[in-house]
Amino acid sequence: MPTPVKKGDVPRSEDDKSAIAPESSRGSGRRLRGAVAHYLGTAIVSGRIAPGETLTGEVANAEALSVSRSAYREAVQVLTAKGLLESRPRAGTRVLPRSRWNILDPTLLAWAFSGEPDINFVRDLFELRAIVEPAAARLAAARRSKEDLKAMKDALGAMRRHTLATEAGRIADRDFHEAILAATQNSALTALTASIGAAVNWTTQFKQRMRALPRDPLPGHVRVYDAIAAADADAAAAAMHTLVDQALEDTRAAITNLAADRE
Repeated sequence: MPTPVKKGDVPRSEDDKSAIAPESSRGSGRRLRGAVAHYLGTAIVSGRIAPGETLTGEVANAEALSVSRSAYREAVQVLTAKGLLESRPRAGTRVLPRSRWNILDPTLLAWAFSGEPDINFVRDLFELRAIVEPAAARLAAARRSKEDLKAMKDALGAMRRHTLATEAGRIADRDFHEAILAATQNSALTALTASIGAAVNWTTQFKQRMRALPRDPLPGHVRVYDAIAAADADAAAAAMHTLVDQALEDTRAAITNLAADRE
């Protein structure tokens, strides 16, 4: 993996360059932009490029990464839109504080969980879920339609068939949580659908990658569904709170296992 691109520290070897711009991707501006954005984004989110650090100039970085200046510039624009970078004339491009990051952006969540996620970031994410999802389950129990219940039941069926060890099972897990948000009939909550869905997907995938799924999460999902179907708002909220708490425990275990493996 190439070294982070920052002042005084740019990739110089041909292997470094090909990691960003492999032969198969050269010539495609969109693909190159995505590759550079992914490379820089994961380096920033992981802390390899820290907040406050300044990247080297556009020309030097584009050359170091074997990409066009336009591809590099567009990648920086992508990261700027996500709150990771800020570019100013004569001051250069610097990494912004974490408080400025759009941490609920689905792509940023993917970057965060591509390696070893920061435990404080994981905690923050699950605290958000613990606030939002039980309340959403409570509303869903009061407002759900037959179509909403069918969507939840179909997702549970897919989770049972495929298990969370497969991509299809993880997609079904995400669909279940998204169906609950949709059932709230609250536009402000449904605006969080992509972010909550991405958080569910990437935390589950991370746990699976670390082989840290000590319990079968399906029964917990079924309890949430049963409470919503029975229009029992209190039970729905309680079941969802338990489900999120257990997911946090499992994710913490996965991070602990990863840290132990690296020692």
